[in-house]
Amino acid sequence: MKVFRFLVALILTILFISYVNFKQGDIPPLGKFMSPFTGFWKNGEASKFVMAKKLKAKQLKEDVTIKFDDQVIPHIFASNDYDLYFAQGYITAYHRLWQMEFQVMATEGRISEIIGEKAIDFDKTNRRKGLKYAAKRSLNLLTQDPKVHNMMQAYTDGVNYWINSLSYEDYPIEYKLLDYAPEPWTNLKSALLLKYMADMLSSGEADLENTNALALLGRDDFEMLFPESFAQVDPVIPSSRKWDFEPIQVDRPDVKFPQTFTPEAIEKPDPSNGSNNFVVGRSKTANGRVLLANEPDLALNLPSIWYVTQLHAPGVNVFGATIPGAPGIIVGFNDSIAWGVTNAKRDVVDWYNIEFRNQRREEYRYDNKWLKTEKVVERIKVRGGETVYDTIVHTHYGPVVYDRNFKGNGESLNFAMKWTAHEESMEVKTFYELNRAKNYEEYVDALQYFMAPAQNFAFAAANGDIALWINGRFPVKWEEQGKFLMDGSDSRQEWVQDMPREHLAYIYNPDQDFVSSANQHPVDSTYPYYVYDYNYEFYRNRRINDRLRLMNSIEVGDMMKLQNDNYNYRASESLPLMLDSLDTARMSAPQKGAYNLLRRWDYFNDPENQSPSYYEEWWKALYGLIWDEFDNREIALNKPHVFNTIYLMRNDGANKYFDLQSTDQKETVVDLINQSFVTAVERIEEWKEEHEEDRVDWFVYKNTGARHILKLAPFSVENIRIGGNRNIVNAASSGHGPSWRMVVELDEKQVRAWGVYPGSQTGNPGNPAYAEMIDNWANGTYYPLNFLHSPQEENPNIVYSQVLKAK
Repeated sequence: MKVFRFLVALILTILFISYVNFKQGDIPPLGKFMSPFTGFWKNGEASKFVMAKKLKAKQLKEDVTIKFDDQVIPHIFASNDYDLYFAQGYITAYHRLWQMEFQVMATEGRISEIIGEKAIDFDKTNRRKGLKYAAKRSLNLLTQDPKVHNMMQAYTDGVNYWINSLSYEDYPIEYKLLDYAPEPWTNLKSALLLKYMADMLSSGEADLENTNALALLGRDDFEMLFPESFAQVDPVIPSSRKWDFEPIQVDRPDVKFPQTFTPEAIEKPDPSNGSNNFVVGRSKTANGRVLLANEPDLALNLPSIWYVTQLHAPGVNVFGATIPGAPGIIVGFNDSIAWGVTNAKRDVVDWYNIEFRNQRREEYRYDNKWLKTEKVVERIKVRGGETVYDTIVHTHYGPVVYDRNFKGNGESLNFAMKWTAHEESMEVKTFYELNRAKNYEEYVDALQYFMAPAQNFAFAAANGDIALWINGRFPVKWEEQGKFLMDGSDSRQEWVQDMPREHLAYIYNPDQDFVSSANQHPVDSTYPYYVYDYNYEFYRNRRINDRLRLMNSIEVGDMMKLQNDNYNYRASESLPLMLDSLDTARMSAPQKGAYNLLRRWDYFNDPENQSPSYYEEWWKALYGLIWDEFDNREIALNKPHVFNTIYLMRNDGANKYFDLQSTDQKETVVDLINQSFVTAVERIEEWKEEHEEDRVDWFVYKNTGARHILKLAPFSVENIRIGGNRNIVNAASSGHGPSWRMVVELDEKQVRAWGVYPGSQTGNPGNPAYAEMIDNWANGTYYPLNFLHSPQEENPNIVYSQVLKAK
């Protein structure tokens, strides 16, 4: 009840936040909300486990046993697939129902129904991006596979079993705060959830920003500021890999990219969405067992993005993390294999400029003919307001997102979105098969169904095999195709076909006896296909590979230590130049103090170290000065990548872009380094005064938080004592970072695993377990993952049991 005593003290704060964040008049009816019999008080729970020990479920074929360990992880034992996934749907909804539904409603573009007119643009964007359209296409394909359809339907039935048992008093507190009720779950909602992940991880691109920059800067400057690759990429697939296939040849046509300035681009996913995974083979481990580590770097939300489960039925015994709302295990292990994923960054979204025949937009030009459009009228319900109608025009490329009604410029901008995630696909089948896979061949077979978002699937097997496949749907492109806005009237700019599966990049049992990925460039220049993304990683990957090349006799603790590594590779390559460029003769006392701290720094962003705070503030000020040319523009632009910025600083200090636009002098990088240092120290001193602090410890200054999805402060945790940052292996920034850490050790005799994430299994802020794993996650302490083989197995960590009785 500790949490709810806190809530009682802050209930007026919660209501005030609700009043500020949501449309006036949307505060829940106070009588109902405050009722001691059915209101928020009923969400207070005295212990972790308050569910009934026995429940009857007429849908089940046989009884199901659910064992819970002390971390509230359910271990589900069923006699058949239907009962297994029914129980998974039920217990996930029990702990995470509001989160599941809210995320799906966001994907579908229905948040205005809950919070009012402030969400209209958000809803329009998601509807125009075609997420529901894509989910329907995939669901149509999934229902044609009997095993997968049974899996999804069972999961849906389990969720609805829980929903149908609820009355108002049982609703998660968010429903009561926002004054609405849960809807029935459907298979479409599970399909939407997978498109939510595709949107988060694969919809990022820079086509319009690149088009603007090319028109503004010219070709030479654009290529200098936005190069596609560097020699130091240390790609996912080692450069020693030889490609023994005949690639599909696509010649670049003689085309010109539209010279169009776009004033505004739609909001993009967090560019830091990524992850780390690495596997070491037997020759590099202390005991001859294979080791796999994975940590998806995503938003640090409460409730957590992940829900951890064990699933056991005939033919399957699998443990790991899944996304609430999706059946099966997405990242995990069974008794034969383990796998982990990172985002395989690739440009799989392209924009086409559409030329309509007239303002009716019923036809559009395609070569020498006019093709018919299809119009879909979206009906957006708005809480407390009038329904909004939005007409979306569909072309054979995809939906027209930018037009006269949304982020366009009168009649002149009509951009259609082509995206691999719009195509029908069967990602759920990948996890159905992968959960049951026993060896490398079955792992590869399972991946054939996974299309979007493309992922780097790292693999380890009990027999000693290790591998990594860069898996997804990748269109074959000519050089620079899709890097800029393309002409939708020119058929030569179409995607021709997808890359054949046998041409995907992968590595299997490499000589170095380890594999890894961290969202860096997938391959080197010898790969015979055009590969591009605007935001590859350049630091985490090199740190991981540097360490793995040196490490031998590796143990589980070494894998954990590497996952929690705070070494700042970016600082190690930029700070020496920055310090050497400073004029130390005229420094104030605070400036000298900062200078001395940075001189002594070992480049580790540890929690109580002050040096990272000074460095990051200095780098932010310096980066802003360098790229002042990109400020205050009335067009959408990206600034050059940090890695290229440092490259230019070290190799071309008199580059014209180091000259400030706001002065008459001719500045060099040295001038900007000195000016930004003064600014950074001033900002730190102001922060100290404002926060009444003598020190500027990194974890306090950075303020990593696990924040509630609704940004309600009483349901969030701030100032978590953790180091790291973006571009660091321990990628914990203010609101983003390792959302699930897992290490697995396996051979033919035994599988052992450990894991932790910043949150807990329950999504109820009134439960004492809420957020209980955050401190251990922050200090790098892992929980053993109790991999059971039967419901009768003795295990001291199993503390509760529930039986779902078939009638």
